[in-house]
Amino acid sequence: MTVDLFAGIPVSDYATAAQWYEQLLGTPPAFVPNDVEAVWELAEHRYVFIEVKPEHAGHAMHTVFVDDLDEIVAGITARGIEPALRETYSNGVRKLTYRDPDGNEIGYGGAPQ
Repeated sequence: MTVDLFAGIPVSDYATAAQWYEQLLGTPPAFVPNDVEAVWELAEHRYVFIEVKPEHAGHAMHTVFVDDLDEIVAGITARGIEPALRETYSNGVRKLTYRDPDGNEIGYGGAPQ
């Protein structure tokens, strides 16, 4: 069975959000289905998308767990975005949280060092 995941992120301004997510993710959208949505493929069958929904903007909370956390964070930092929050849990798992201009949270987590 193949499962595709599309994790939605409501935003208030398309142009601002699209630029920020390009900067965060390091790539332009994989596709743009219409003038209020943009979609990025994080891995095969795993997507995040922005959609203009001002009444819901700022309430998304997604975490992506990756093998190469340090490399991904270094790339995001090099593109000019700093995490809003850095955490290390009692089991050593690390998480960095980024907030887009609307306050939506995109976290990157990784195994203990």
